[in-house]
Amino acid sequence: MSARPPRSGCPIASSLDLLGDRWTLVILRDLLTGKSRYAELLASPERISTNILAARLADMEAAGLIVRSAYQESPRRFAYAVTAKGEALLPVLQQLCLWGNAHLPDTWTPPTSFMKRAAPQ
Repeated sequence: MSARPPRSGCPIASSLDLLGDRWTLVILRDLLTGKSRYAELLASPERISTNILAARLADMEAAGLIVRSAYQESPRRFAYAVTAKGEALLPVLQQLCLWGNAHLPDTWTPPTSFMKRAAPQ
């Protein structure tokens, strides 16, 4: 994801090169709503596979969207947190929620706390 050169200088194409896969924004959603550990992310209703989750977390860390920190040494386990760069995507996720609720039947209503949260300036 982040290791590939951009397809073009277009900001939409370049953003999609980083964010346009099936999982990155869903993982970001989970991190922004309070999940921080691998098992918590794995338990999301979308049922991401372990190898894809590990790869996406590594890509997101390499892109500067998240940071990881060890919370246990043996076995070594990590917690993940959203960086300011990742937090800046909050309005994008909120708008996707609003659009999905307005135009896609049977979508969940996002938590009020998520929708009212403000991105850092």
